[in-house]
Amino acid sequence: MRMKIPAHVAFIIDTLEKAGFEAYAVGGCVRDTILGRKPGDWDITTSATPKQVKQLFQRTVDTGIKHGTVTVLLKQCGYEVTTYRVDGEYEDGRHPKEVVFTASLTEDLKRRDFTINAMAYSPKTGIIDEFRGMEDLQKGIIRAVGEAKERFTEDALRILRAVRFSAQLGFVIEEKTGAAIREMAQRLSLISKERIQAELDKLLLSSHPEYLKRAWELGITAVIMPGFDRIMETPQRNRYHDLSVGEHTLKALQSVRADHLLRWTMLLHDFGKPQASIMDPDGTIHFYGHAKISAELAKGVIRGLKFDNATLDGVTKLVYYHDFPFPVSKAGVRKAMNRLGDELFPLLLEVCEADSRGKNSYAQETYLPKLVTIREYYRKIREAGDCTSLKDLAVNGRDLIEAGMKPGRELGAVLERCLEVVLDCPEKNTKEYLLEFAAESAE
Repeated sequence: MRMKIPAHVAFIIDTLEKAGFEAYAVGGCVRDTILGRKPGDWDITTSATPKQVKQLFQRTVDTGIKHGTVTVLLKQCGYEVTTYRVDGEYEDGRHPKEVVFTASLTEDLKRRDFTINAMAYSPKTGIIDEFRGMEDLQKGIIRAVGEAKERFTEDALRILRAVRFSAQLGFVIEEKTGAAIREMAQRLSLISKERIQAELDKLLLSSHPEYLKRAWELGITAVIMPGFDRIMETPQRNRYHDLSVGEHTLKALQSVRADHLLRWTMLLHDFGKPQASIMDPDGTIHFYGHAKISAELAKGVIRGLKFDNATLDGVTKLVYYHDFPFPVSKAGVRKAMNRLGDELFPLLLEVCEADSRGKNSYAQETYLPKLVTIREYYRKIREAGDCTSLKDLAVNGRDLIEAGMKPGRELGAVLERCLEVVLDCPEKNTKEYLLEFAAESAE
C-alpha cells in the first residue's frame, strides 16, 4: 500500500535512507492517513542516532535528546525524528527511567501503546505492520500492543487514551485490553492533572463524547472524576426526565456542537443534582437549586484539572445559568445578556437547547418553543442596539461627577441603578433622562 505523505516528510526519510539508515513515518500519522483523516503532525523514527541525524540536517533542535528525539526544521515546520529505542524501567507510571537505542524497528514498535499506533511507513518499503494494526483498523478495535497490563504499567495515561481513541475513531476497546484497564484504572492517580485534562478535552471534543460512559464502566471516572459516577447513579423521576442524571448528561453532550466551553458545560451542568435531590412521598424527585450547586462543583473540577481562567469563568457562568433562570421577555433577555456578556450569552442559548434535547418529549415541547422566542428577542435586541452593559450606557462616571456627584462607591451604585432602568426600558438610555434619574437616585 502506498501512502501520500508530505514532501518534507519524504525528504527527511529519503535523506536518512541515502545516508545508509532506516527511516519511517510512524504512529498516529500513519493511522490517520490510512483512515483518510488529516494527521495533526508527522513523527519519524530512524535507526540513526540523534548525533547522526543532526549531522544530516542544517537546522535541528534538541527537543528530547535524552530520549533520542531531535526536531528537524524545514522552512517554518518542525518534524520530530526519534531514534529506535527500548524503554527502561518506568518508575513514575509515565516516564521511563532511561532509554536504550536499538537497531531494530520491531523493538521500537513493540513499546508503543496500541496496535493501530504501531505501524510504520516509508515509500521504499510500504507499511510495516508487525502487530495486526491494519486488521484492527478495519475491524474498529483498540487493542494494546502485546500484553495490555505491561503497556499500562509503563504509562498509566494509556488507560485514558484508550477511551479517547475509541471516542475519536468510533472504535470499541478489545476485551482483554478493557479488562486490563478495569484492573489498573487506579494507576491514573499517578498522572498529572494537566495530562488528564488534555485527554478528557480530546474525548469531549470528539465525535462521540458519550463514550465517556465507557470510562465510567471501566472504573476510570471513579479515579479522575468521581462526580460523574455520582450522576450516573442518580435517578430522575419527574415529568421532564426519563433518564438518570448521567444518561441525560451523555445525551446532552451529544446534542451540542464540539466546542470547548459548550462540551465542558454540558458535562458539568447537573453535577449538583445528587446533592440537591429531594423525593416527594409519591416518588417524584426534585432538584431545587441544583444549578448553583453545580456551578460550585464545576468550579472545583475545572480548577482541579488546571484549566485556564477563561475556561473556569465561562463554564462556571454557563452552568449557573443553564436552567432558564430569567423571564422569557425582552427585559429578561437583556438582563441575562448583561450578566453573561456578549460572548457567553449566545453559548447559553446552545446550552439551554442541548439541555432540553437531553430531556423527554414533554420537556422538549415545553422548553424548545421558549428558546425560539428568546432567540427572536435576542435578534431584535442586537438589531436595535439596546444597551446591555455599563459601557453602552448614555452616561458614565465622569458625567455624574460633572453633574455634582462625589467620586466613590456610591457613584458605581448609581450607575448600576441607571443600568437596571435601561435594561427594563431601553428608550430611557439618554443622557438627559439618566442624569435626572441619577440625581434623584443619589438623594
